[in-house]
Amino acid sequence: MSDTTQAPEPNTAEFSRLAHFPVTFFAIVMGLMGLTLALHAGAPAMPILEPASSLMLLIGAAVMIVIAMIYVAKALRHPAAVAEEWHHPVKLAFFPTISISLLLLATAVFPYNTALAEYVWLAGVAGQGVLTIAVISGWISHRSFQVGHLTPAWFIPAVGNVIVPVLGARMGYIETSWLFFSGGMIFWIVLLTLVMNRLIFHDPIVARLFPTMVILIAPPSVAFLAYVSMTGDVDGIARFLIYAGYIFAALVIAQVPRLAKLPFALSWWALSFPIAALSIASFRFAQLDGSRTHHNIGFILLIVLVLVVAGLIWRTGKAILRGEICVPE
Repeated sequence: MSDTTQAPEPNTAEFSRLAHFPVTFFAIVMGLMGLTLALHAGAPAMPILEPASSLMLLIGAAVMIVIAMIYVAKALRHPAAVAEEWHHPVKLAFFPTISISLLLLATAVFPYNTALAEYVWLAGVAGQGVLTIAVISGWISHRSFQVGHLTPAWFIPAVGNVIVPVLGARMGYIETSWLFFSGGMIFWIVLLTLVMNRLIFHDPIVARLFPTMVILIAPPSVAFLAYVSMTGDVDGIARFLIYAGYIFAALVIAQVPRLAKLPFALSWWALSFPIAALSIASFRFAQLDGSRTHHNIGFILLIVLVLVVAGLIWRTGKAILRGEICVPE
């Protein structure tokens, strides 16, 4: 008599969740690392923030390792799902969050271990360079994009480029820093024109992606940090960049009533890093120029950032427990 016993079938739901694990999870790492760096920037005036920054660094690094391991598992078991994300007109822009996470990790590690930070930074720079060319090549390929595909999330590759000099200049990679800074600024200006045209003359951004509006704050804020890192001075260009960040922040504040009514999605993590960047930029301006006003703005933004990240962690955990994440869209 033949044995008709069959091996148990794999858990289809589990495999499906892995296949739908989005690359946007790396935006969480950006938010946590942004908080780490903002706490470190505020520590000279409030020393208690330094151990808090160290703790957040450990948490952020652990979260990054977990997310990276899961995404690698997805790439190995569901390569078609990764390819689908790569060819998605919106998700494509989130792939540089991987290299940006490395760059931010290197910047956060630098005060504790300069050698390790340099290795991580070099890996991040290589990844950022490759991903920037690949993403932009994807944009200008034979595919046709609709106006609705364009969101402020398209700024992410540009933001990654201007993050490179923040630590790169401090480590002596001056020409590399200017190279990436130039590329980031060029594409920021081009994309800013396209995004403003899309926001003014076309249909509103869908609710799920509306939180990406906050990304408008990030490019000028990070560009300020990069520029003063390379020049060591607050001149007219530096002032233009940080005040552009404040102007975009004011525009975002005007959208808060609408943001408060939107359902949660991973895109909400787009709120965190831009606030962190502007907070750090304010602290840096105060340090270089002696401005008490910018120092106070930095602390106000830091408080907002802590509340935002705490809320995002709570809401993300809740969504994971409810099975609202890693599902087909």
